[in-house]
Amino acid sequence: MTPLKVDRRLAAILAADVEGYSKFVAEDEENTLAELRQLRESVIVPMITDHGGRLVKTTGDGFLAEFASAVDAVRAALGMQGLLSTRDSGLVMRIGVNVGDIVIEGDDILGDGVNIAARLEAIADPGGIAVSGAVHDYVQGRIDEVFEDGGRCELKNIERPIQVWRWCPEGAAPSARRRSAQPLPPDKPSIAVLPFDNMSGDPEQEYFADGVVESITAALCRIRAFFVIARNSAFAYKGRHLNVRDIGRELGVAYVLEGSVQRAGNRVRITVQLIETADGGHLWAERYDGSVDDIFDLQDRITEQVAGALQPSIRQAEIERARRKRPQELGAYDYTMRAMRHVWTLEKDAATAALELLDQALEIDPDYPLALALAAWCWAQRSVYNWVQDTAGARAKALSLADRAASHSTDDPLILAVLGAVNTFARNYGVARVLLERAVTLDPNAAWALCRLGWLEVYTDRPDEAEQHFRKALRLSPLDPMNFNNYVGLASARQVVGDDAAAADLFIRALEERPNALWIHRNLAASLLAAGREAEAQASRDVLLKAYPGFTTQMFREAMVFSPRVLDRLCALLQRLGVPE
Repeated sequence: MTPLKVDRRLAAILAADVEGYSKFVAEDEENTLAELRQLRESVIVPMITDHGGRLVKTTGDGFLAEFASAVDAVRAALGMQGLLSTRDSGLVMRIGVNVGDIVIEGDDILGDGVNIAARLEAIADPGGIAVSGAVHDYVQGRIDEVFEDGGRCELKNIERPIQVWRWCPEGAAPSARRRSAQPLPPDKPSIAVLPFDNMSGDPEQEYFADGVVESITAALCRIRAFFVIARNSAFAYKGRHLNVRDIGRELGVAYVLEGSVQRAGNRVRITVQLIETADGGHLWAERYDGSVDDIFDLQDRITEQVAGALQPSIRQAEIERARRKRPQELGAYDYTMRAMRHVWTLEKDAATAALELLDQALEIDPDYPLALALAAWCWAQRSVYNWVQDTAGARAKALSLADRAASHSTDDPLILAVLGAVNTFARNYGVARVLLERAVTLDPNAAWALCRLGWLEVYTDRPDEAEQHFRKALRLSPLDPMNFNNYVGLASARQVVGDDAAAADLFIRALEERPNALWIHRNLAASLLAAGREAEAQASRDVLLKAYPGFTTQMFREAMVFSPRVLDRLCALLQRLGVPE
């Protein structure tokens, strides 16, 4: 097939937006839009035209322009910022400039060169300009302004680090802020909970907002896997509307949680959002509504749900940060983060990929507790999901790694939850309960620890207690990619009490969320048969036997840790479907 011809050229790309635009629009939409329109007509378009550029498109609060010369692009950027600083509009722009290969599509331009310019704009100081190393090479000695070396930066969705140079108008002193920047913790995600904005003008709501921030900070401090900035340091930013990138540098945090409180009559609305400080990218946001009459219950609910939802959001962001690093920069923490996304799929090939990465982490640091715990969890999966012939050997390997992890860490809720899960599979129920209950005591909002506690209750014939834990885990973290396993747990709890119709529907719901988790068919086939859905049961059995050639009910007995009563019933149902003993 002849490849499509793509129209490309080398160009200098300028990307810009208005700092704090959403806040200005919320406060005075009509005047803000009028000021932005006048800014485009009197400053932006003339400056682009005067320097031989082309306005490619506008993007609400920003715009994209193309120049044939990097020098012209930077001179246009400096001219815009200079003129803007003399106006009383209150609007402040950030500008990014890059030189790169672009793809022409009609009047639009696309490609990596454009993406990098947009990311540079996102990390520029308010009123300032950030340019790539390539641009700086072109303009050095050709313009009078001096750019400061911003180092090599990882930009969101850009695979390689980019050398960044920064310019800020005189008096802004961004370099002073950068000289006092704090380093990020090397082995855990770091976060600050900033004071929430009071959007209602009611001082009483400000006290409530501060109380929510304090509660969330205290809840996150219990998550030992996080580095959380103390409340006093975060509250130093109260009333100061700084760029989150500057806050991240000053506090040495990769993430900030910010929010607002708004009251209308007897109703209160709380909005929260998680932001990555490197580029200002929004990772997660939620809105909570409640009545002033139950304000303290609302505060508790927000605290609980925010703490639960942040864990998978930050975990995914840390995985992406590690994935963007170059191989020579990877440490034990980075390899462990790369393994994370494979660990939680509960799929055979993914567990193998995770173990390869965790082995590399343990080569660097043989005593790294999180890597040891996750490796133990992968080996436990091999035993309980019938992925290996020697389930006893896999279980022993899991216990060995879990014991090593426990010898180095006894207060990390995630590690404790993994150790509890491994001991559950080994039928050490008493030890598992101590570990899991300690994990939940340390972090009551740890959704995965609650899930594993639910599974322990399933295996010990306590289905009502199990359902409470699974449903709380789902409520705490409704977008968690592990939630399919909560539905498997709920289904198994129904199976324990003999409610096979409900169990079958819940197993099917879990498979809809994670179709490759074929081990679920071990239980689904049995439930469908018991519920009188024989044709569906046979289809489920066929999927099971194709995924597990040579599968027997004895293998099921060796892998699963249900009570003997439940195991006997499930094995009898599988045998009725033709699964050999």
